[in-house]
Amino acid sequence: MTALVQAAVRTTCPYCGVGCGVLATPDGQGGAAIAGDAGHPANLGRLCSKGAALGETLDLDGRLLEPLIDGAPVGWDAALDAVADSLHSTLAQHGPQAVAFYVSGQLLNEDYYVANKLMKGFIGANNIDTNSRLCMASTVAGHVRAFGADTVPGCYEDLELADLLLLVGSNTAWCHPVLFQRIRAAKQARPGLRVVVIDPRRTPTCDIADLHLPLAPGSDVALFNGLLAALADRGVVDKAYVAAHVEGFDAALAQARAQAPDAAAVVAACDLPVDDVARLYDWFASTERVVTVFSQGVNQSAAGTDKVNALINCHLATGRIGRPGMGPLSFTGQPNAMGGREVGGLASTLACHLDYADAGHRALVQDFWGGGPISALPGLKAVDLFEAIEAGQVRWLWIMGTNPLVSLPQADRFRAALAKCQRVIVSDCVRDTDTTAFAHILLPALAWGEKSGTVTNSERRISRQRPFLPPPGRARADWWALASVAQRLGFSGFEYASEADVFDEYARLSALAGAAGRDFDIGGLAGLGRTGYDALEPVQWPVPATGAGTARVFGDGRFYTPSGRARMLACASRLPGTAPDADYPLILNTGRVRDHWHTLTRTGKSARLSGHIAEPRLDVHPTDAARLGLGDGGFADVESRHGRLVTRVAVDAGLRVGEVFLPMHWGRAFASTGPADALVDSVRDPVSGQPQFKLTPVRVAPAALPWRALLLSRVVLAPTGVDYYARARIAGGWRYRIAARQAPADAAAWLSALVGTPAGDWQWLDYADPTGEQRVLAVTGERAQVALFAGDDLDWLADDWLTARFDAPLDAAARRALLAGVPGVAGADPGRTVCACFQVGINTLVRAIAEQGLDSPHAIGAALKAGTNCGSCVPELRQILAAAGQAA
Repeated sequence: MTALVQAAVRTTCPYCGVGCGVLATPDGQGGAAIAGDAGHPANLGRLCSKGAALGETLDLDGRLLEPLIDGAPVGWDAALDAVADSLHSTLAQHGPQAVAFYVSGQLLNEDYYVANKLMKGFIGANNIDTNSRLCMASTVAGHVRAFGADTVPGCYEDLELADLLLLVGSNTAWCHPVLFQRIRAAKQARPGLRVVVIDPRRTPTCDIADLHLPLAPGSDVALFNGLLAALADRGVVDKAYVAAHVEGFDAALAQARAQAPDAAAVVAACDLPVDDVARLYDWFASTERVVTVFSQGVNQSAAGTDKVNALINCHLATGRIGRPGMGPLSFTGQPNAMGGREVGGLASTLACHLDYADAGHRALVQDFWGGGPISALPGLKAVDLFEAIEAGQVRWLWIMGTNPLVSLPQADRFRAALAKCQRVIVSDCVRDTDTTAFAHILLPALAWGEKSGTVTNSERRISRQRPFLPPPGRARADWWALASVAQRLGFSGFEYASEADVFDEYARLSALAGAAGRDFDIGGLAGLGRTGYDALEPVQWPVPATGAGTARVFGDGRFYTPSGRARMLACASRLPGTAPDADYPLILNTGRVRDHWHTLTRTGKSARLSGHIAEPRLDVHPTDAARLGLGDGGFADVESRHGRLVTRVAVDAGLRVGEVFLPMHWGRAFASTGPADALVDSVRDPVSGQPQFKLTPVRVAPAALPWRALLLSRVVLAPTGVDYYARARIAGGWRYRIAARQAPADAAAWLSALVGTPAGDWQWLDYADPTGEQRVLAVTGERAQVALFAGDDLDWLADDWLTARFDAPLDAAARRALLAGVPGVAGADPGRTVCACFQVGINTLVRAIAEQGLDSPHAIGAALKAGTNCGSCVPELRQILAAAGQAA
């Protein structure tokens, strides 16, 4: 395989919504060297651990490389004919409401645009929704209610210009590490910058916090209602600004005062120390330049939209919006969730921030597209859509670039629903996921590095994703597959020669939206042609035909409501949709870990990203762990009203008592636990339709799994007859951590049955001792194929040293050393990875701190490089220093 070009290609990272610029230099062998793009304004050359490891995720292992119908390979024409024929048949028999698309923030704007146009403009239903519904929908709804449009007021520069920064429901250090580093650098340059973290958990983000408010889950509205009342009581409201540019102030303030008549009411609702609440209110009242960052902890709630509006209310009341260093700023979860919101990928929007509930907007889009009548009926939002599949109302579904059977709430319920759907089409770049298993037709999509198009980041900045690798196998662009189906159905207007043509049409439609008084206008990017499109530099919209990009909006006090004024909303704090009780007394919170992303289909391919947290784990406060009989590193049985799983336990004092945390990344493809979201209730925000992933009642009990095993394998295996396993990528293969209530009668025989009949001659080495411990190694030549260490006590095992040695050549002495399970040389075991960027382990750090007297993250960085790249491990470095009795 040869690469398209050998020079560095400027592209954009495919992970979170920061939208970092990346320089990818193809190696001519299907891979590429990765570096940050110093010329991109989002990251200025920085990359997080995930972005820095992108080069390790470009291999074709596990890729879907040809179309499949019922598991059988077919050509594209046959596959597209089957898609079009089944869609036509469903429309003829059941009408457009029986058809739906479920798409993704991984799609490019061009893919999103064609999907949206086909569904809303030609199929005649609004049943296209996106996995962004699960992460950002409450922000969209809050923006629309407050501003009249889903407009992000500020930009990343405001993080560095603010004097007070609130981080609400955002573990920025792990989920948006590059922005966290910008904040850390700003604080170092200006020590007067205050940072307040508002989050039930003490996360690594608190490493830079001047104040941490571990509020009770779901109490954000009460906290910000109290702040609004305090601002009014202290005379900080900008009355002139409110009079000229805001409506709804009196009602919002009245509701706030009813909810928070005094500090005691806020303290009771939020379960916070009174002095800490007073300090927050004092700082906000006395600081002009305030930025309030918010993310999933705000959005993923049954009251998410009210949370968004409650915090926006405080900025509107003080006029702190649209100017440098102030305003609300949402940190987006996916690389193109923003683009999907702009293009119309949500069931609740039309296109270019036009509203399908407005007859004039529908007519504008209908005339431009030249299709049939655009429905005024609301489309089905994500959970509603899968409930409609469950009820037999939606019979035909096209899923693109997402894995909903891991990420949806009540995932097992909707797994059963999808199994009953009459026709499921999945476009993906990965062959085997929890979701592709249910596809009747699988279409091979391009992946990052092969795709070409645009994405929009959290500060409204549109950037190019450029290809630097050739399309593998028969993989094709999603926009092309969608357009091909549309043409087979006889629809005109889908004859695009390239993604540049799609973008041009999108830009021209946005110009009409701008002329109609909407915020989203990139008309200045229309008519670029292929050359201009390929050369497009990152730019923040609006980009009208008469101007350049726009860093901030609303500085002139003009909004997109009918009155032109911003709206303050009367937000009432209310009880969550489900609350803990005697049967389910704990609150489950779900979210991300530092080095992984979504459902592991990309980060799960990287050995270094799998070294920090290699398996799912339930974080539990020490008080709860002691009461429940849970041990650190042991196992727990976790059950909600919707599901049950067994997972590892990690004791974490950063949680509130009575609350537990479980990461959402692991599905059945990577762990026996199945998806954490199978436990999560499907209760959702009544305005946005976003599910409440942060508050599900559960009960937890210890799970006795005395038999433990470490299995290393060149190939993916499916352990049977055990109660728990999780696999993680290592150099040359996979590491499985396994546990069971009952040990196999013979571990060697169990392994042999698991592996099956291997290709080639394997030499087996087997050792068993009287305690029941067994060690098995199979080699071909000097290459290990599988290695198993099993028994009731494996605490002595040098797990990370073994995984590092697995891919090394093995002569007779090396085989004996590997079977020993521990290095013969002191200090050879690095331990669990702490710094993914430079592969520095916990044992290496502890030894260096003791031997070299390292007393700060800076000293560690100078000695070992740890913490000097993305910096997301710095909070953990401080914890290690503290545990070692050193200053941090």
